[in-house]
Amino acid sequence: MEVRKAVLPVAGWGTRFLPATKAMPKEMFPIIDKPVIQFIVEELLEAGIENVIFVTGRHKRPIEHHFDINTDLERHLEEAGKEKILKNIREISHMVNPIYVRQKQQLGLGHAVLTSEPAVGFEPFIVSLGDIILEKGEKVLRDMMDIYNRFGKSVIALFEVPQEDVSKYGIAKVKEIEDGVYIVEDLIEKPSPEESPTNLAIVGRYIFTPKIFEKLRETKPGKGGEIQLTDAMKLLLEEEVIYAYRIDGKVYDTGNPVDYLKTVIEFALSREDIGEELFSFLQELISKQIQPIDRP
Repeated sequence: MEVRKAVLPVAGWGTRFLPATKAMPKEMFPIIDKPVIQFIVEELLEAGIENVIFVTGRHKRPIEHHFDINTDLERHLEEAGKEKILKNIREISHMVNPIYVRQKQQLGLGHAVLTSEPAVGFEPFIVSLGDIILEKGEKVLRDMMDIYNRFGKSVIALFEVPQEDVSKYGIAKVKEIEDGVYIVEDLIEKPSPEESPTNLAIVGRYIFTPKIFEKLRETKPGKGGEIQLTDAMKLLLEEEVIYAYRIDGKVYDTGNPVDYLKTVIEFALSREDIGEELFSFLQELISKQIQPIDRP
């Protein structure tokens, strides 16, 4: 069965960005003039996936509004003669077939994926984390779907991290079967650099067989009463092969303030309309050797 649906778990509290995320989901934070979540949805569309299941919470309504039609805004732009912006706004409203599922309690990533089961049904599906932007992300998904089509089993995306940073990630112990394609032997959550079997970290793109739902129901809650997706994947490994795909492009993590700002700056510098001016501004800052302001 082909992969036709994707799940975007976007119900988390975004505590690293409080108080900003009290009213605005972190997935809606802009990378200049486009919210993070739109990059993820565009990646899915370019890979041929139009049915997107958003697992949301009561504080995530702005995501629903973003992908909906806003007739008042469209009328204003039309009357103002802003045809280019109007075209872009209309494209956003019609770009995806959204399905919204409410996660009533934020009990972990695994619980969010499990909440999507009624909408997914008994078929394979993609899970894309809403704070990770991938360079050439549509190619990553297409390659992962090709692996799924060949083997009929779950596939996870991996990327290489410095050995000293493995303790920040879920790490996969793998056996390479061809260039960039592996069989997963084990998954280790945040190992020490000395204990880590590889430097291949899970990157936030998955294709699962529907068997994962059974394993999520069997997974015991961990710290904070949360159901962890990695724990369910370890249970799945006991019954099914999981394949892995090593990506080559850059990974942009927008889930914490520093990496979010790095992403914004890098994307801005690459823009023809603002990159040169921003580059000059940053050079001026550096030349003045401005230091961080001391806070009491």
